[in-house]
Amino acid sequence: MSALTVDQGPDNGFGWDELVRAWEELDPPEGWKAEIIEGLITLSPAPARRHNSIAWKLQRQLGKIIPDDWGIYQTQAVVIPSRNGLYIPDLIVAPEAVVDGVPGETGGSEHVIQATEVELVVEITSKSTARHDRVSKPAGYAHAGVPLYLLADRWTPGGPTFTLYGEPKDDVYRTLQTGKFGDELHLPAPFDIAIDTGIFPTS
Repeated sequence: MSALTVDQGPDNGFGWDELVRAWEELDPPEGWKAEIIEGLITLSPAPARRHNSIAWKLQRQLGKIIPDDWGIYQTQAVVIPSRNGLYIPDLIVAPEAVVDGVPGETGGSEHVIQATEVELVVEITSKSTARHDRVSKPAGYAHAGVPLYLLADRWTPGGPTFTLYGEPKDDVYRTLQTGKFGDELHLPAPFDIAIDTGIFPTS
C-alpha cells in the first residue's frame, strides 16, 4: 500500500505551528506513521518484518560503541521547521539530554526534537516511502546539518544497497560510501565502527 498525503500545508493557510498541531491531533490507523514532508502531512503503513529486522541489527551494532550519554531511538520525531518537515526516521542517534530535555521552538510539542541536535539518522526504504527517503528527506536532513545520514535501500533496482551521506552543505550531502548488502559499511568519527551489512535480510 502506498503512502497517503493530507494537504494541510502552508499553501492552504497553515503556518508551521498549526501544521504541527494538526499532526499531533491526527488519529492514524493502527501501525501507520504520520510525518510532515515538504509541508504535507503524509501517512505511510507499518513497515515489513525485514525492514524492522534491519533496524534492530543496526541498533544492536551501534549500541556497542556509542557514548554512555547517547541513545538510539526508533520512533522519535525530528523537526526541520525551515523546510516544513517533521520526520520519524527508522533510527536516530542523539544525546540523551536532547530527548530528555524541554521541548524547543516547535509549537510547544513534547513529541519532537530538533533535527539539528541529532548525530546520525537512518532511513530504511519501504515501497511506499522510497522516493521520500531518497530525495526529500536527505535534502531536509542536510539542510538541518545532521552530520551523517544512512540510507538502507531495500528497493534499489539490482538489489538492496546502502548509501552513507555526510558533510552537509545547504540542502546537499556528499556521498561518503555506497555498497550492496553484504559489503562492510564504515561509519566515521564519532562512531568509527565497521557495520556488517551481510546480516541484513535481502529478500
